Amino acid sequence: MTAVDSPLIPVALHAVAHAHAGDKGNRCNISLIPYRRELYIHLLAQVTEDRVAAHFRHRGLSAVRRFELPRLAAFNFVLEDVLEGGVNRSLGLDGHGQALSFHLLGLEITLPREIPPLG
Repeated sequence: MTAVDSPLIPVALHAVAHAHAGDKGNRCNISLIPYRRELYIHLLAQVTEDRVAAHFRHRGLSAVRRFELPRLAAFNFVLEDVLEGGVNRSLGLDGHGQALSFHLLGLEITLPREIPPLG
């Protein structure tokens, strides 16, 4: 089967979901909400704690916890020790909160070809 024949296509999360983040101390909290409710099951299967941890590995985080919110068709991810000591201690510019939610939206997932992304 060639890539053209494949029933799955690669899609960046930003094409199917939006995110918002906040930070407190050395912890970042990122909400992830698909644009369409039917995409929730695909994100549930693919945007796991392990994948998010691997995606942010370069930030030196110590743990990721995923909270599933099926009635809202949304997720909340808590990333521990990802803010270089916290906003007030870090020398990094724009490495906090919302900037990290944009990084999460760069994660690639696969979707059935019949579910096109929004973009």
